[in-house]
Amino acid sequence: MPLDPPEPPGVTDNRDTLASAEPDRYPGPAERAELTKRKRGPGGPGTPDAPEPPGFPELPELPDLSDYHGLSGIPGLSRTAAAPGTALETTEASELPPPERSPVAGSPRRNGARLRTPEYVGRRPPTYEAEPTSWPPADPGGLEDLVPDTVLDGARYGAMTLRAGSLRGDSARFRGEPRRDALLTARFGTGDDALLLVAMASGARAAEGAHRAAREICAWLGGAVGRSHARLVEDIHAGRRDELKSGLHRLTDRTYGRLRVRAGELGLRPAEYTAGLRCLLLPVDMRCRTRVFFGVGPGGLFRLREGTWQDLDPEPRTPAAEAEAEPLAGYDVADRITVDLGIPTPGTAPVIDPAEVPSEPFRFRASIARPGDALLLCSAGLADPLRGEAELGVRLAERWARPEPPGLAEFLADVQLRVKGYADDRTACAVWEG
Repeated sequence: MPLDPPEPPGVTDNRDTLASAEPDRYPGPAERAELTKRKRGPGGPGTPDAPEPPGFPELPELPDLSDYHGLSGIPGLSRTAAAPGTALETTEASELPPPERSPVAGSPRRNGARLRTPEYVGRRPPTYEAEPTSWPPADPGGLEDLVPDTVLDGARYGAMTLRAGSLRGDSARFRGEPRRDALLTARFGTGDDALLLVAMASGARAAEGAHRAAREICAWLGGAVGRSHARLVEDIHAGRRDELKSGLHRLTDRTYGRLRVRAGELGLRPAEYTAGLRCLLLPVDMRCRTRVFFGVGPGGLFRLREGTWQDLDPEPRTPAAEAEAEPLAGYDVADRITVDLGIPTPGTAPVIDPAEVPSEPFRFRASIARPGDALLLCSAGLADPLRGEAELGVRLAERWARPEPPGLAEFLADVQLRVKGYADDRTACAVWEG
């Protein structure tokens, strides 16, 4: 019968100690000392019997560079290597050419190279730093609740190019607060019958769990749209504006009702657990250029056409004004009423707004895109500076009116152009029509 090989000298079996240790807890100082002692054994390193390791020779003291070869300091040191035995050339800071302003505001140039200065528009730079400075605190038992600082997405379908992104505002980055904006991009279906959904939500300001409310309302509404995408595609293709508006209105009401129920489960008032919502529906079939917007709450819907921005954010309309809305041109001429979108019909399950929840109007707009258009859907964090600082709109129009849409990195740089006085989260989706 073969015998187990003997253990080498100075090695002990620690399996009993390791097995008794808690697997999900970092060992304390006493436990680490005991493990180290049992591992070393007699005569091991660090014991009184072990000889001390040889020391390293002391290095000579470095000369004072402030007086070395007559130099007054390192900043003016020339990058050119000096020959042995010769004095190094120096250039005083006052001899450097002054920074040259680049076409991008807040980004100076020196010797033709752009310095890494954060971009902004306006007369003065924003108060906060341009890059993230602090992460939100994390709960070891709820790591799924963490929200990344920035998310970015994009796609191309035929002649239509999409770019979408969401990033923390300067204020939240400085205070170490989570991003309150949520972004959902999804494709339901395949081929020409597919439907693209872009949903963005902004949690209530200064409300605990605002980022959770924003993510939940995007997910719930996205699920409802996905389950009924085939019927929605049919109505979009046929240009049935009234049916689309009433069906999406009911769907949105039901989603907000579910959010109010969730607030009650958390022991919060509905006003403390809510979010503004803005959505785009885009059919993949390029024969249909109908673009459908709907939502509740603040934000922006803009269209860049022939180099000029148009504010399309719909306001509540009277029946007479609704009759003058832009007509929709669908290629499906069949007449049919929208099938119920899996939600209660009006009158069977009315949605009652609690008194403490301000009633927000439902916003809806359906329009026909033209080649060369750029449609921008955004949260209030970008819509407010676009309306309040004209230079921001000019800058984005210059970049987005080019023949080719920007890449993901370029789009992110455009969206985070900073404006003093506007430090909220920014979420945006732009659609370029080829």
